[in-house]
Amino acid sequence: IMKTFILGEVGQAHDGSLGILHSYIDALSQAGVDAVKFQMHIAEAESSEYEPFRVKFSYEDNSRYDYWKRMEFSLDQWHEIKRHCDDVGVEFVCSPFSNMSVDWLIDLNVQKYKIGSGEVGNFLMLEKIAKTGKEIILSSGMSSFNELDETINFLKKFDNKISILQCTTKYPTDSKDIGLNVIEELRNRYNIEVGLSDHSGVIYPSLAAVSLGAKILEFHVVFNKNMFGPDSNSSLTISEITQLVKGVRFIEDSLENKIDKSDTSKIKNLKDIFEKSLSVNKNMKSGEVITFDDLEAKKPPNKGIPAKIFSHVIGKKLKNNLKKWDFLKERDVGE
Repeated sequence: IMKTFILGEVGQAHDGSLGILHSYIDALSQAGVDAVKFQMHIAEAESSEYEPFRVKFSYEDNSRYDYWKRMEFSLDQWHEIKRHCDDVGVEFVCSPFSNMSVDWLIDLNVQKYKIGSGEVGNFLMLEKIAKTGKEIILSSGMSSFNELDETINFLKKFDNKISILQCTTKYPTDSKDIGLNVIEELRNRYNIEVGLSDHSGVIYPSLAAVSLGAKILEFHVVFNKNMFGPDSNSSLTISEITQLVKGVRFIEDSLENKIDKSDTSKIKNLKDIFEKSLSVNKNMKSGEVITFDDLEAKKPPNKGIPAKIFSHVIGKKLKNNLKKWDFLKERDVGE
């Protein structure tokens, strides 16, 4: 079975600080993720002064545009970021939000492009990405099936490897909005690899998704849920991610190793300990008729008549005297 590809999404959790960003790379690599994901924002290319705030969360940015400006890094800095990922053995994955950022990602030689929910209808950028020939991971958060059909049909002619993530664009997402049912619907509809992009702030949806066949998991990361940022309370902490990665690998192993429920050869010694034989719960004399209330079942098996067939002895006469707690054997039971 192919391993689930686990993406830790740093997003804006670095708050514009390169130092904090590099700390996330180290922490996530130790937590065991396969890839660290970033968002490449180039304010001039993707936004304008008219862009409204999703939530007016910032004390230091007067506009959403100012915020994106503060989240930017230079191409040289991005090269350093990618080098750090390479050094610690996690894949560098990034979401572009403009054609200019795609140019930068081509320069960085990324192998996968993650398309954020808001960009699924941005065919201008999708065309540019598709022409790179690299793998494309689509988030479905803001898209109906009809919109996804359009995007996937648009991309099909380029022949890239495409996968799709069930995603709910709600921060944080509560249990009734996760949409685990959509994982199978997406797989059946498009016959491609499917995963979950989760904003719940807990590890349960991702674990459930893997047991339902998700092959990609993405979630936001934060050092502490009280930290400033638009995604903090819908993110996972490093210790939660460490636990999630262990859980995912455990579930994969369980799914891969199928159990034959009809084969009990491996537990024969346990059956010899825990199964039971019939005994009598009082002193009984030869000639007495055995009733249900005279019987007890005691360990181990094979010392008397199996407890399973107790009904065969009820109403029959005892052939021998038995002391309280003696096992009841075939030779003790008459016709």
